[in-house]
Amino acid sequence: MKILIKNGRLIDPASGLDRIGDLAIASGRIVALGDVSEFEAQRVIDASGLVVAPGLVDLAARLREPGHEHEGMLESELNAAAAGGVTSLVCPPDTDPALDEPGLVEMLKFRARKLSLCRLFPLGALTRGLAGEALTEMAELTEAGCVGFSQADHPIRNTQILLRALQYAATFDYTVWLHPLDPWLAGGVAASGAVATRLGLSGVPVAAETVALHTIFELVRVTGARVHLCRLSSAAGVELLRAAKREGLNVTADVSINSLHLSDVDIGYFNSAMRVTPPLRQGRDRDALRAGLADGTLDALVSDHMPVDEDEKMLPFAEATPGATGLELLLSLALKWAEDLQLPLARALAVVSNEPVRVLGNALGSLSASAGRLVEGGVADVCVFDAGARWAVTPDQLLSQGKYTPFAADITGFELPGRVRYTLVAGHIAHEAKTSAT
Repeated sequence: MKILIKNGRLIDPASGLDRIGDLAIASGRIVALGDVSEFEAQRVIDASGLVVAPGLVDLAARLREPGHEHEGMLESELNAAAAGGVTSLVCPPDTDPALDEPGLVEMLKFRARKLSLCRLFPLGALTRGLAGEALTEMAELTEAGCVGFSQADHPIRNTQILLRALQYAATFDYTVWLHPLDPWLAGGVAASGAVATRLGLSGVPVAAETVALHTIFELVRVTGARVHLCRLSSAAGVELLRAAKREGLNVTADVSINSLHLSDVDIGYFNSAMRVTPPLRQGRDRDALRAGLADGTLDALVSDHMPVDEDEKMLPFAEATPGATGLELLLSLALKWAEDLQLPLARALAVVSNEPVRVLGNALGSLSASAGRLVEGGVADVCVFDAGARWAVTPDQLLSQGKYTPFAADITGFELPGRVRYTLVAGHIAHEAKTSAT
């Protein structure tokens, strides 16, 4: 379908584009930006007063299928992604069974393509069954569509196996995605500190993150592997990452919306909605993460989307399953971060569009040059949103099967900026808000 988006504020963080204009789409591609006088559209979208930006790219979203369909179905979670302006997402391999066989990866990608709601880029399991023992067939998983390899939250306890995995990945230029958390130190349920002590909750010290980071950085020095660090949570971790980048190590990192906006104080009186991984740390850690994202030390902001069933969330804090829904909140929480730090709108969009694409690099194949961007000839993955709109999050508004979020209005009282009006994936309208007018 030929679609014309008129009179919107076109913002492309990668090129610095920021002006009022039109955008023309045909055959799934952006065919014109600005001068569209000769374009004959089949559908016209009036974007007056709205922002027209690249579709969001989320580097961490669990879709819960296969294996946990009672917590989230592929269709419900990809609908949630589209409603949040997310046009591409990376899913970890900790499904049931784990994504350690090409057939599983191909099945997941096929189902996502049939839904036409969001591009899906799976991570393959680094070890078979995520058991941390035998390496998977990385070449075959890459051919099936994996963009990297990960253990999700399952640690490799044997450092020799992690070394071999990084050596193999470096040989074939694969990216290994690691959550820096030492398993021997990470047995608690809340961040170590005054709040955990007062509530009588077992703690996870900052050292659980920094010890793991030191190990990873040393192995990167030895192997030359490319590593992406998932969901840093501490000020000390940010400083170690900053030093590693100054040294020239081939590492990137992301931070979750939870750690960027919340701290351990928000646990309140054992509020299980605040039970997430990594655990919410102190205010100084949150502030360091915000600053690290602003100055580019941290490369991307992620939703860390993990829908959790009511039966597993409505339990005492220490027994509740960690996780929260986040796909529909990613844009708004990026905007809120920029507002709080008085950063330009383009910077808020960069950390959820072109910067995540830079992390993925050549793993996206032909999409690498234009994903996360508004560029003539590029893929028409577009998010149209109202930057001035405000909304309070309530469970009934969420399309995700998971209704639990720390940002629900009755918990934090947050009023979030920004509402998605349209999401287009390859020129197809994947989401159209009910309040939109054409």
